[in-house]
Amino acid sequence: MKNPLKSLYDWVLSWAEKPGGEAALYSLAFAESSFFPVPPDPLLIAFCLSKPDRSLNFALFTTIFSVIGGMLGYLIGFALFEIVGKPILNFYNYWDAYNNVKSMFDTYGFIAVLIAGFTPIPYKVFTIASGSLYFNFPLFVLASIISRGARFFLVSIIMFFFGKPAKEFIDKYFDWLSLAFVVLLIAGFLVIKYAL
Repeated sequence: MKNPLKSLYDWVLSWAEKPGGEAALYSLAFAESSFFPVPPDPLLIAFCLSKPDRSLNFALFTTIFSVIGGMLGYLIGFALFEIVGKPILNFYNYWDAYNNVKSMFDTYGFIAVLIAGFTPIPYKVFTIASGSLYFNFPLFVLASIISRGARFFLVSIIMFFFGKPAKEFIDKYFDWLSLAFVVLLIAGFLVIKYAL
């Protein structure tokens, strides 16, 4: 039986060949920063593989839309926490992460957003928390630009130089990479809970 995650991965990659695929990439980058669970990285990889000469362009616009989505997450936390923010946290069962994030902002606010924007830690928890805790908005935007840009440009540069071998490696070791991603995600939550 085919790994359902692999099926999802193949489906995401197929968008690179479809009309409107770029709109899907940027919409996904926007939504993932505020309310949607699926990161845009696999689709960004697909576009970089299919059109390597435009890799940096894809990274730039993915970053822009991700940061704008983060601003929506901030707005949700700042002005719509009761009617939108809480239902999102309930739906994804992110309350433990949210409560741990709250204790980080007084001392580690800027660094916390930097870490969240670059790592597998769910970024939407930080964007919503930033707004609900009235974290400095310009600093929030700056941290988002740096961290999301670093993440997406790193992906694009790797795909530009190592695209085909990287895709072959992902296809060959997908199950192990999926496991590694889950481990990193759990580690991210543990960092939130115990280290910061």
